[in-house]
Amino acid sequence: MEATWIWIGIAVYIAIALVTAFLSREGRSTSMSDYFLGNRQMGGFVSAMSYSATTYSAFMLVGLAGLTYSGGVGALGFELIYLCGVTLVVIFGPRFWLVGQKYGYVTPSEMLGHRYDSRTVAVVTALTSCVFLIPYAAVQLAGVGYLVSGMSGGAVSFTSGTILATIMAIVFSLVAGLRSVAWTDSLQAIMMVISATLVVIYVVYRLGGAGDFFSSLSTDHSGALSVPGNGFFTFSVFLGLTLPWIFFSISNPQVSQRLYTPRSMRDLRTMLLGFMVFGFIYTLVSVIWGFAALQRFPDLATGDLATPMLLASDLVPTVLGVIVMIGIIAAAVSTIDSIMLTLSSMVTRDVYRVVKSEATEGAQLRVGKFALPVIALLALGFAQLEVNLIAVLSVSASAGLLVMVPPIIGAFFWKRGTAQGVICATLVAGVVVLLLEMTSTRLLGQGSGVWGLLLSLALFVGVSLATPAPRDRAADFLGHVEDGLRKHNAV
Repeated sequence: MEATWIWIGIAVYIAIALVTAFLSREGRSTSMSDYFLGNRQMGGFVSAMSYSATTYSAFMLVGLAGLTYSGGVGALGFELIYLCGVTLVVIFGPRFWLVGQKYGYVTPSEMLGHRYDSRTVAVVTALTSCVFLIPYAAVQLAGVGYLVSGMSGGAVSFTSGTILATIMAIVFSLVAGLRSVAWTDSLQAIMMVISATLVVIYVVYRLGGAGDFFSSLSTDHSGALSVPGNGFFTFSVFLGLTLPWIFFSISNPQVSQRLYTPRSMRDLRTMLLGFMVFGFIYTLVSVIWGFAALQRFPDLATGDLATPMLLASDLVPTVLGVIVMIGIIAAAVSTIDSIMLTLSSMVTRDVYRVVKSEATEGAQLRVGKFALPVIALLALGFAQLEVNLIAVLSVSASAGLLVMVPPIIGAFFWKRGTAQGVICATLVAGVVVLLLEMTSTRLLGQGSGVWGLLLSLALFVGVSLATPAPRDRAADFLGHVEDGLRKHNAV
């Protein structure tokens, strides 16, 4: 595809998204809650679309399609397990929302610090999130880089794509905080699912229709329709990939922070239902997209080139290819700016405020805005490594966040949990995950997420039982949750 078409598409997208972002402004934000949570007044539809765009990033049409191309139908099982894992929001969503309303939490790490009566817990969990989420943001930038470079045949460089995505994410985040991100997310989510669905239907039609499509797939690439198929999805690989995805909705703070934003419990339910419908459609589209690329281009060097090559091929009209490209860029940017907002709020609320406890809301907000571009530039630097197979790197980043799952579950269901247990579990298990990922070590054939979760659970429970629990704080916290669930018939 000619680079001119790519630049025209990007220019149109930027113009529409900027108008949407500026229209979302409601005066000047003066508080952390207003800027980072939309003043906790997000409606159900906007929350659902924003939650979807934040969750389903470049990982899907680039990463999941690439994973399907490389490993076959196991990628569908992998992603459907994630979608099933989102049902955790049915359990934890109302609880996050209730305590957010009661105590005014801005970040999930602030919630943990208060629940376990320890500022150190907030600092440790916030910094751990930074360590693992910045590489995940870099994955989104890399997705844009691979996309524009592959579609243009190298005329638009990988670096140009990543820089462009970084600038867009910074601008959308700074315009009006979560309001602009949420409204641009909604626009992007609609664009993502409609464009991708229409084009994949057209591609299947061009390949002979649904009957011929799957018949050819089973004949020419029979391993793609079975597990482990070509050998990619062994049990240990499948477990290592799916485990972080099962707990993604509560372990990833850029996602769980969104549970504070709906204006009512009803809007929270709408958000969840809307996301489930969106996710199911987008998952099927992404997997079929990967299969289509496998039939058309069976010898690609890496699965991450599947989508760019398919969009640039004669199977997809230029205009439709540009529309889908914009949808993928939009998906990546929505995830990046959500991560930026979450991490900058954590750095401000949970780290800076510990150093300067007297800092006003205004001072905190200024620091948070300053942190936004810094975080984006760190992710940009990481993206230049051009690591292959985006889906695997995405899961690797999420594997590190698994170490916080036991403390999060314990916050709502185990009164005996202690700050010492959280700190020990997060630090020790987090370091182990980092070492395993950096050395590409698979102990007993299992991925880092498996060992990180098991070690975190053992340390959290063991250390908590050996140390005194903050009983008054735990009783107040859990008592409010139980009362609120009964009041809203959400038990």
